[in-house]
Amino acid sequence: MKNLRKILFPFSLIYAAITSLRNFLYDKGIKKSTAFNLPIIAVGNLSVGGTGKTPMVEYLIRLLADRYNLAVLSRGYKRKSKGFYLANATTTIEEIGDEPFQYHSKFKNVNVAVNTNRVEGVTKILEVLPKTEVVLLDDAFQHRKIKAGFYIMLTAYNDLFYNDLVLPAGNLRECKSGVKRANVVVVTKCPKDLSEAEMLQIKNKIYIDNEKIFFSTISYHHSVTNNIEEIKISDLKNDFIAVAGIAKPEYFYEYLNCTKSECLTFPDHHFFSDQDINNILQKANNRKIITTEKDYMRLQNLLQKDQLYYLPIEMEFLKDSQVFDTEISNIVV
Repeated sequence: MKNLRKILFPFSLIYAAITSLRNFLYDKGIKKSTAFNLPIIAVGNLSVGGTGKTPMVEYLIRLLADRYNLAVLSRGYKRKSKGFYLANATTTIEEIGDEPFQYHSKFKNVNVAVNTNRVEGVTKILEVLPKTEVVLLDDAFQHRKIKAGFYIMLTAYNDLFYNDLVLPAGNLRECKSGVKRANVVVVTKCPKDLSEAEMLQIKNKIYIDNEKIFFSTISYHHSVTNNIEEIKISDLKNDFIAVAGIAKPEYFYEYLNCTKSECLTFPDHHFFSDQDINNILQKANNRKIITTEKDYMRLQNLLQKDQLYYLPIEMEFLKDSQVFDTEISNIVV
């Protein structure tokens, strides 16, 4: 791996130079960023995948949806539709992608739309839904064509951005200095017993004010569900297999205490083929199939409803959640 990084490092320098020039042109106003006359909160990261954007967006939805007319705009990765698409009662996962479909399925009082062009997407939302008061941009930290009012940058505890390299030698989409655009940084997927001393060590390596840096963890539920019944994890008795098509599924497997031989891993955002389903059923051998909430969105119509379950998750702050909530509330007032 180290030798491969050395080989790819010159290409990383080229990529870093290109992205740095692009950011410089936007910072100086040479390239245009479009702002809108309503609060827009962008959630994103510097790394490719696996930082917990979906739980963060859901946290914001829970925080804001009861008080404001809220819309979520995503690119709709791997969707089969084109251009702008506003989810409705008959929308399928193929039309908007797995993460937007999850928001749409769980939060009935929130409008969910997809568009690769975020400026066009917000413009269309305001045309079709003129009462919209707040827009959440999912995975939009590098979308400089649109100017959000508030940027939340995520970085995973076990893969902190400042220890990484720019693509292709590493996983960064741009140089580490891009963190300076963030209004707050949330270190995600932390151990629940993370010490104050280690928090301070991490804060001192991030180039923004320490009071703008927060720490969160993934809180798994104590039961799995399939919307028909719930089963306590302690009652599963290892009579199941685990299936995941997400970035970095290790936390999921670890929480389920699933042995490696009973885990089936697919690429992130994977759409399951007939052969995949046959392989899953063969491995399950009539046992329960436990998957992630995001994968459940893609699998629920492909497997027996009484055999497939998912493990719900939420994001929790280790401390200062009220401070974070106040930061967000001050933006949307």
